Amino acid sequence: MPELPEVETTRLGLLPRLPGRTLAAVTVRDPRLRWPVPDVLPARLAGRTLAGIARRGKYLLFDFDGITQIVHLGMSGSLRLAAPDEPPAAHDHVDWRFDDGTCLRLRDPRRFGAVLLTEDPARHPLLAHLGPEPLGPEFDAAYLHARCRGRNTTIKQLIMDASVVVGVGNIYASESLFHAGIRPATAARRLSGPACARLAAAIRKVLAAAIAAGGSSLRDYVASSGEPGYFQLQTRAYGRENLPCRTCGTPIRRIVQGQRASFYCPACQR
Repeated sequence: MPELPEVETTRLGLLPRLPGRTLAAVTVRDPRLRWPVPDVLPARLAGRTLAGIARRGKYLLFDFDGITQIVHLGMSGSLRLAAPDEPPAAHDHVDWRFDDGTCLRLRDPRRFGAVLLTEDPARHPLLAHLGPEPLGPEFDAAYLHARCRGRNTTIKQLIMDASVVVGVGNIYASESLFHAGIRPATAARRLSGPACARLAAAIRKVLAAAIAAGGSSLRDYVASSGEPGYFQLQTRAYGRENLPCRTCGTPIRRIVQGQRASFYCPACQR
């Protein structure tokens, strides 16, 4: 599933091309996504200028003169810039054509993504409950320590909870915990202030590195340029079961938490 780094990589790829352009037309070939694409979407957006593209967690927010289009990539979706004469493929469900001929295309083989409209993104049901951005000023050691107090849930499950902090998906949770020296099954309430400081810093470091690497290539995810992400080539724990730890040489272990695989080094993570 595309997570925060993949979504941010997509946003950064679109910024040089789309803001300031006027939307000429929207073509919806198949509205049957996780929630149906609103019938009014083409009529409401056509002729409007794209003021900017923001991100909230894993959601992209396209500001069309006060109407915000929310795009979620679901399990297998991608947004990319297509050539004006490129014919759509089987899973290319929505096109946005701008006044300069640029075509933005949504591909979603599993149709688990979303394209929705709102005039108040902060109060939209998909966004209102979200926790702070991990790369923003609200997420720090003190905040994380406060959210850990009294919580019996494991620390990996806690940092993957979008109401606590957004965008820390499975790969990035495992990697952050490795860099912080914390085992994924540790109860959140057991983390000290210094441990929370290490973890908050590790989350920021790992996500920034993933964005710089273009995200991770998961299933059908590609960036807006069509290129895959390369973060998985540099992981220290995730996906490395039984391989030697890159730090100490101890074999990496794999456990299952909440039906998701977790990877850790039993020597480096305590």
